[in-house]
Amino acid sequence: MTQIPDFLDEICHPSDPGRGVKEALRETLERTMRALLEAKGDEGPLPEFALEVPKNPDHGDFACNAAMMLAKRLRQPPRNIAQQLVEALEAEAEIVASAEVAGPGFVNVRLRGARWHDRLREVLAAGDRFGHSEELAGLRFQVEFVSANPTGPLTLGHGRQAVLGDAIARLLSACGAEVTREYYFNNGGRQMRVLGQSVRARYLEQLGLAAPPPADALTDEEAEWPSEIDGLPVVFPRDGYQGDYIAEIAAEVRAERGDGLVDESEDGVFRAAAESRIFENIRRTLASIGIEFDVFSNEMELYESGRIEATIEDLRARDLVFDEDGAVWLRATSFGLDRDRVLVKRTGEPTYLLPDIAYHRQKFERGFDRVIDVQGADHIEQFPFVREAIGALGCPKDRVELVMHQFVTLTQGGTQVKQSTRRATYVTVDELIEEIDVDVFRFFMIQRRAEGHLDFDLALAKETDWKKNPAYYVQYALARTHGIERKAREISVSMPDSTTVQAEALVLAEEIDLLKKISEFPDVVARAAESREPHHIAYFARDLAGLWNPYVQDGTRHRVLSDDDALTNARLGLALGVRIVLANALALLGVSAPEQM
Repeated sequence: MTQIPDFLDEICHPSDPGRGVKEALRETLERTMRALLEAKGDEGPLPEFALEVPKNPDHGDFACNAAMMLAKRLRQPPRNIAQQLVEALEAEAEIVASAEVAGPGFVNVRLRGARWHDRLREVLAAGDRFGHSEELAGLRFQVEFVSANPTGPLTLGHGRQAVLGDAIARLLSACGAEVTREYYFNNGGRQMRVLGQSVRARYLEQLGLAAPPPADALTDEEAEWPSEIDGLPVVFPRDGYQGDYIAEIAAEVRAERGDGLVDESEDGVFRAAAESRIFENIRRTLASIGIEFDVFSNEMELYESGRIEATIEDLRARDLVFDEDGAVWLRATSFGLDRDRVLVKRTGEPTYLLPDIAYHRQKFERGFDRVIDVQGADHIEQFPFVREAIGALGCPKDRVELVMHQFVTLTQGGTQVKQSTRRATYVTVDELIEEIDVDVFRFFMIQRRAEGHLDFDLALAKETDWKKNPAYYVQYALARTHGIERKAREISVSMPDSTTVQAEALVLAEEIDLLKKISEFPDVVARAAESREPHHIAYFARDLAGLWNPYVQDGTRHRVLSDDDALTNARLGLALGVRIVLANALALLGVSAPEQM
């Protein structure tokens, strides 16, 4: 018996026969339900009902509870109603093999085997378009993600968000939407000022005009912070950025501009150099993991265009701001939120909330139908204030949504690696992809539900055994289909297409299960796009690989190339169908589809 990898145990989902079949069945059920209600003079809306794949395959391909949902309104026993639904379903002879009443009023449906064979032809005909649709055609989406301020290299949390946002954008595009990928960063607040101070301090230290703070003071917040050491002032800020990259930027500034910047403020050359170099590195990192953006925007552009000032004036005109204790406050309690929030501090410096409101207002002014913010859990508290404020300014607040992800925990040798941007005790995306394949990085980052913490197992990610590494398990399943094709061509056996495949020769239960699974893909794509949950695609790919790899492993019972021409043709077609669907799934995750491994 072929051993199933441990990681497949957690994703044992029954096969869903696919969106087209399911929709056809649902239409038949809804039409029949409407007729039954109208016969009773009931013109109310149809009740919601479930049409799902039963956990027990003995109960058929689908189970439906519509009869029980109608019983009260029709004043009939559910089993009587279920029998009428059965008769309507059995009239769909091209799809339904049988339907029966079960239990208190469930309807169990079995589909014709020919339907699965036809589905394979559809997969082969559609090719790389299988699973795509036009459901969102004509809609413009903006997906904002990563949006890390240029204060240091991208962390693993940023990496998770990058892969998540990119996969969501791919899903929306696959469903016909016009998608703009956007990166926004704050470059006008305190973080950037501290960044400039950190670089300036390292510059002065390199000139011998300042002393670096002691190591224990940098790592221990309770340690005494000296004002000078050996007669030299300590100018490095207590909350400064400590990574080696800060000293490297300072050295670059010195190499380019010389030693004459002693009296230069942190907000000039030092800050500009830090922002430019760090952001250049961020873009390079994103490119290395296959992430591209259509638009880069920043906070300073909002100030320079007058949008910040216009936003606060418009809020004030609506009596949504007030002045207190020298600060300007958003009257958020008028929206039903739990407290008011500061927009401009008593120092005159705006908080991040004000440019965030201005920026989201601008998104809708640019004509987007839907705005999706992909952000870490540390931003969840800010989102309701932004949404309610733009709603008060006339924007459709119900069309802006937050996709929140939790943090990434890296384990190495069984020990959690602590991460802090300012203290530079973190593993960067660049460092991690030096140790593991980019495809593995992306697959691991997307294979879990975004709302849950991600424990990134470095040992598993570095594992090269395809039976243990889930990313390689899926890729190897796909590569096997190419290996089968190469062997076929070596013996001059041609590959079938949608018009020549003899799918009816596929009769084994394992083969029907594979056909059912690949048929599920369009429904999975639509569900993942609608819910903004690309991990469903990763789960599906692992499920399909979990059916295909054992099938191919059994070279005796499931021999693809044999003396039976019809069976060889059918199984080659099945291999092509599996390849198409796995390749399309991996493409949605931004993972490559190798022909050899």
